[in-house]
Amino acid sequence: MPVSTVEIPNRSLFRQPEVCEIAQVQPYVLRTWEAEFPDLGVAKTAGGPRVYRRSDVERVLHLKHLLFVEGLTLAGARKKLATESGEPVSDGPNDLDDLLGTDVRQRIASVKKGLKDLHVMLARQPQVASAAPEAPGVFELQEPPAPVEKKPARKKKKGES
Repeated sequence: MPVSTVEIPNRSLFRQPEVCEIAQVQPYVLRTWEAEFPDLGVAKTAGGPRVYRRSDVERVLHLKHLLFVEGLTLAGARKKLATESGEPVSDGPNDLDDLLGTDVRQRIASVKKGLKDLHVMLARQPQVASAAPEAPGVFELQEPPAPVEKKPARKKKKGES
């Protein structure tokens, strides 16, 4: 783990403010990392403050390096930590292809084409249909009528009904 210039005091347990000071992060950042990595930190008692082992402090420093120096996201850092510890990492897209079948791309392309066709159809000018007198049930397309401009209503004065 690249814990380069940070010195960790020679103790076995640390409180949250001490970990924040060592890692130079705000408490809300540490709480966010605890939510993403539940095994980070140990609750001293049921209602007591969280305490951190020396290995937790080292992990916080490594996590900070992955996020701030290497520019990984929390998900990327989680994957990198999992591969470093030897845990198997599943690839999401392959699992999705297995769930949906092999023709997923074809179906998505078909839906995309249908949506584009629908968009083109809806983008056309609306036309009004009127019945042709020579054949019942046959309609002829006409341009829509021009909109009628309304005059603004005149305000009533006191005493008018």
